[in-house]
Amino acid sequence: MPRFAANLSLLYNEHEFLDRFAAAAADGFDAVEFLFPYEHPPEAIAERLRAHGQKLVLLNAPPGDWDAAERGLACLPGREDEFRASVDTAIRYATALGSPRIHVMSGVLPPGAERADLAPLWLTNLRWACEQAAAAGLRLCIEPLNHRDMPGYFLHRHQQALALIHAVGASNLGLQMDWYHYQISEGDLAMKLRRVIADGVLEHIQLAGVPDRHEPDEGELRVDYLLSLLDELGYAGHVGCEYRPRAGTSAGLGWLDAWR
Repeated sequence: MPRFAANLSLLYNEHEFLDRFAAAAADGFDAVEFLFPYEHPPEAIAERLRAHGQKLVLLNAPPGDWDAAERGLACLPGREDEFRASVDTAIRYATALGSPRIHVMSGVLPPGAERADLAPLWLTNLRWACEQAAAAGLRLCIEPLNHRDMPGYFLHRHQQALALIHAVGASNLGLQMDWYHYQISEGDLAMKLRRVIADGVLEHIQLAGVPDRHEPDEGELRVDYLLSLLDELGYAGHVGCEYRPRAGTSAGLGWLDAWR
């Protein structure tokens, strides 16, 4: 039976962030994930996790200036010091909160830049980040994002992600596979799942309905089939519920009843 984690950046937005842990626990979530917790001291978040008996399974490293449309720093020339500082911050939070893994965002291509030209910098930055994470006993993951939601994002294809993971060559770097992004970008999710689980590179999974990123009980994505496939393939990790509820979060959790 798949294990689910509530993404507290997208779910329970009817509550303030630090109150979302209690709301998720009331709905039966004993695991959570979130994007950027850096407005809150790690001690305050750790207290919420302890109070509700929850495990943190994933957080993102700081992405740069989100309001200025920055979506990570790993591929950006001249931002190496900021990238390293962002990884240091993420490691500090992950260590304090007991998260085993960190998602490192690649970044949006600068105007006129080509992916091939930025790949060496990306590899250098990620190799350094993997070394720092390994020293702290942590894992890193990278995630292809679709260009409808993230125009110009450096990492946007499955094979590109696999090639980069193998090029980095770090045992603590894996693939974050968000079915929403994958379905929009290229599809063929079942075969990709079979291959990455067999190859041992799958680090984390997230889901949402396609095309509107609401609950996964409508739209073009057969989430019930994919969740059953996870059981068949022996996936032991969590599935992050990273979607935007159509109405209140709790009211929209009926799709999850069959999987609990």
